[in-house]
Amino acid sequence: MLALPLLFLLAVVTALGIGLWLSALNVKYRDIGYIIPFLVQFWLFVTPVAYPSTVIPERWRYFYSLNPMVGVVEGFRWALLGQQSVRGGFILLSTVVVLALFISGLFYFRRMEYEFADVV
Repeated sequence: MLALPLLFLLAVVTALGIGLWLSALNVKYRDIGYIIPFLVQFWLFVTPVAYPSTVIPERWRYFYSLNPMVGVVEGFRWALLGQQSVRGGFILLSTVVVLALFISGLFYFRRMEYEFADVV
């Protein structure tokens, strides 16, 4: 239960990083708003929400864990249900990807922010 706030923070930072990227891209390219529902549905299917990550072959699991929500979902499953032991590599790799996504989204948003008034 002590890991839940950290996992929740990781999920929020993931959403914020994706939101920064998509909002800045939506101002520049208006069609992004139409693509977002398809991206969300695709992301749902590649995130282990309805299935455990153990169904993924062993050789693909670290590549699969580049999805930032894999570590979050597996961590929540471990913390709340205690079903299986969570691999530290999943959460560590997810944290690195989330931080890279957030920092790059922040820089891209700040760079595009000056052009927002011209476009909108």
